[in-house]
This record gives sequence, C-alpha cells and structure tokens, in this order.
Amino acid sequence: MQAEFEKLGELIKDIRVAMVTTVGPDGTLHTRPLASLAYENDGQLWFYTAIDSAKVDEVMHDVRASVAFADTGKDAYVAVSGTADIVNDRRRIHDLWTAFAKPWFPDGPDSPKLALLRVHAERAEYWTSPGKTAYLFGVAKAAVTGKRTPLGDNRKLTM
Repeated sequence: MQAEFEKLGELIKDIRVAMVTTVGPDGTLHTRPLASLAYENDGQLWFYTAIDSAKVDEVMHDVRASVAFADTGKDAYVAVSGTADIVNDRRRIHDLWTAFAKPWFPDGPDSPKLALLRVHAERAEYWTSPGKTAYLFGVAKAAVTGKRTPLGDNRKLTM
C-alpha cells in the first residue's frame, strides 16, 4: 500500500494549485483554489492560509475537507478527502515558505496572520490515462469491437 501513497505523491507533486473544499457553518460546501505546498507519504497535504480567513472558521466548525488536483497535460486527476486542522508551527511555516506566497503574505513567513492548513487524507482516488494517442486508439478499438476498452488506471486508497 505504501507504493500507492507514493504514486499519489508522484501524481500531485508538480500540480501547483489544488481546489480545497471545506464545510461552512450552515453545511454548505465552500471550494477555493490554494497553492499546494507539500504532500507527505503519510497522507498529509499542506497549504498556507490567513488565520482570519473563512476556511479557518469553517475548519474550526467542521473538520471535513476535500482536495482535488488536475494535471490535464499528463491526464492525471486526484481526489482526496479527510479532516483538516490549522497549524501555527512557525518552524514548519518557514520550512514550507515559498516566494509565491509573498503577494498574500508580504511580511513573509513571520507574518502573524500566516498559518498552515493541513489536510489529513483518509481516502483518495486517482485516475490516469496513457495519453491522447492511446485514448484515440482505445476509442477506435471500442468502435470496431463494440466492447469497452480500459483507458488508464483508477485506484481507490484508504489511509
């Protein structure tokens, strides 16, 4: 199973922005793009957040969260669901610091408004495709044979 989690990390490592969904106090889903900072093979995903943002309030009210990644160039798609928490570990914030966060946090990693949103993956699913040429070949094969043709890989993981 560890190889599956490593595969998940490989699929998302170059995807800079993920769509992160939290649950509002009224039960509605709230999805927004966040820069993906890190994925650890134990199923932890890390993002920066402003401590006074709506997502922090939402996580404090309901820890359920989901994260979606898409790399259309590589035909790779990943969905993760689990629980979220807010982390104020200054050392970890410094370790994950990137200049891309500067527009949102001009004071840098020492900004008192800067915190981390950590999502603990409980379940994940990914889909991959061998590419456009293989897809077109699969479509042609299905048209000729009248049978479904597998076009990629789909795995469900439970942490």
